[in-house]
Amino acid sequence: MSRVSIASPQEAVAIDRGRMREVVRVVLEGEGAADAEISLAFVDNPTIHRLNQRFLQHDEPTDVLSFPLSEPNSKRLSGELVIGAEVALAQATARGHDVQAELALYVIHGLLHLCGRDDHDEADAATMRERERHYLQQLGLPDVAPREE
Repeated sequence: MSRVSIASPQEAVAIDRGRMREVVRVVLEGEGAADAEISLAFVDNPTIHRLNQRFLQHDEPTDVLSFPLSEPNSKRLSGELVIGAEVALAQATARGHDVQAELALYVIHGLLHLCGRDDHDEADAATMRERERHYLQQLGLPDVAPREE
């Protein structure tokens, strides 16, 4: 049984909460983490920039930050995703697709991190992209996952 809470303290993008809950449910089921408590926060550029700087020492806004809150191998997965709504809007506009698909991609990506996947080397990054595409397709969304050069 998953619990999903959603906060959206930003005005740039309207968040389809029902759709985002569905994204979380599909990914958690697919990753075998059906018992989870996830919170999503859709924030503006200054907020995600500040968090990115504080936690990752990256001096820029980013797409998504994942904060695992449960111990590894615990029965219940618990975590928080902070999603850059303005980053999503800029990316979707630049690449010519719907912002809701871009937001879904960030939620999928963040959840994969919470489920223990990482994208630090090429092989892991390729697996991550494959999982992202799998879930986008399962959700009936366009393939907006980044292409490897």
